[in-house]
Amino acid sequence: MRKITFDIETRNTFQDVGSTESSALDISVVCIHDSLTDEYSSYLQEDLPKLWPIIEQADMLITFNGDHFDIPLLNKYYSGDLTKIKSLDLLVEVRNSLGRRIKLDTLAEATLGKNKSGHGLDAITWWQQGEIEKIIKYCIEDVKITKEIYEYALKNGKLKYKDLGAGGTIRDIKLDTSKWETKNESSMTFTLPF
Repeated sequence: MRKITFDIETRNTFQDVGSTESSALDISVVCIHDSLTDEYSSYLQEDLPKLWPIIEQADMLITFNGDHFDIPLLNKYYSGDLTKIKSLDLLVEVRNSLGRRIKLDTLAEATLGKNKSGHGLDAITWWQQGEIEKIIKYCIEDVKITKEIYEYALKNGKLKYKDLGAGGTIRDIKLDTSKWETKNESSMTFTLPF
């Protein structure tokens, strides 16, 4: 099963564009991990045509808040419909189990013992300052954390978080991962030659 774990950083904020729709934003970079090659790579907005053939060959897209944010935003640039590819949004899985949203950083700290290296708003500042390599490094770190969270959950059937309402007690979030790696049959041929 070919899995593409990805994350997007933007050039602007919702306030900048006067909308709460992710598709109103502009992409600065998309970073991915491709399970087929076990490599991380990055694509600036102008490089997206190189990303499409990889995405189209994916059996599953893995994200954190991707169903609501990353996939609709990326779809704005794509000639087909990325929602036709199986998607696993870890935030949705956590919310369905726990009944509320948890930040990626909170999950990473309790589950993996590590924290994110920054915040999405930092990436917008870096874009404005022309610090593209900083954005790419930050985005790839988020992809690594998302991939590691996915793998931990798949192996253990749970993730962990620090419950601040209970004095910082580490609690489990039980997840049903039994269908995560079930392959959906779909073929994407929107940018590939026939």
